[in-house]
Amino acid sequence: MKFEVTILGSSSATPVYNRNPSAQLLNCNEKFYLIDCGEGTQQQLIRYGFKANKIDYIFISHLHGDHYFGLIGLLSSLHLNGRIKPMKIFAPAALAEILALQFQHSETIIRYPIEFEPIQADTPSMIFENADLSVETIILNHRIPCTGFSFVQKKRLRKLVVEKLEAEMVPIEYYPLLKRGVDLELPDGRVLLNLDYTTDSEDPKKYCYCSDTLYDERYLESIRGCDTLYHEATFLHEMLERANQTHHTTALQAAQIAQTTGARKLLIGHFSSRYKTLLPLLEEARSVFENTELATEGNTFTI
Repeated sequence: MKFEVTILGSSSATPVYNRNPSAQLLNCNEKFYLIDCGEGTQQQLIRYGFKANKIDYIFISHLHGDHYFGLIGLLSSLHLNGRIKPMKIFAPAALAEILALQFQHSETIIRYPIEFEPIQADTPSMIFENADLSVETIILNHRIPCTGFSFVQKKRLRKLVVEKLEAEMVPIEYYPLLKRGVDLELPDGRVLLNLDYTTDSEDPKKYCYCSDTLYDERYLESIRGCDTLYHEATFLHEMLERANQTHHTTALQAAQIAQTTGARKLLIGHFSSRYKTLLPLLEEARSVFENTELATEGNTFTI
């Protein structure tokens, strides 16, 4: 089962050369989930070979422009390109008003349904679930209400040992029951113990996205034990005072969070435009948490 994230934007506040504002595309079993939508996101989708019309779910963390200014353009392009299937958007409630105003004054009637789900930034809650994954909010500490998102795979059915089943001439109509873990008694009297004919599926993976936030231990439990943690790392730790003033995190703090919560891999992003090279931020994070990577444009990470 595919579970991977592609980085479309890694810059904070403003675009800089080779770095766009925040946006990521999560692929779970060929279903696509857009996480934040900074300016230029649809150009990034084109650049990295993704079809925007395959996106059915959009998650917006908060209403600072570098996290959603690309949304109106993306939705408008989908309209112009003939989309008819619904788009589900999970975002702060005020975004519905912003979108309505944009479409009102451009006299645009979107041809496809936009299903808007307002999210709250006061307590963690499950906001979405389908056959592939569930999504819960992570309550962050920023200058305005802000949430991260935890994407957790569903446990898959057990895997059949097909060669053994075929050798025993087990009728194929019994396969679905075996996948569900059922022991069987066949009409000919044979008893099939499930453990003899199936193997367990892989443990479900967890991806946590922490956008803009001050270091705050209150959200650590929501991200504990994730396989891959994306955490903003706007500044080097030498600028801790500036990070605190702007409600952001340093690369060192992001690494400490990954270590404390037992993450397997850390991705850092949302870099200040003051940094022309990102190596110092990577080195700072790796000094605490070795399995750290830069969440830079075009990179795809398997969760």
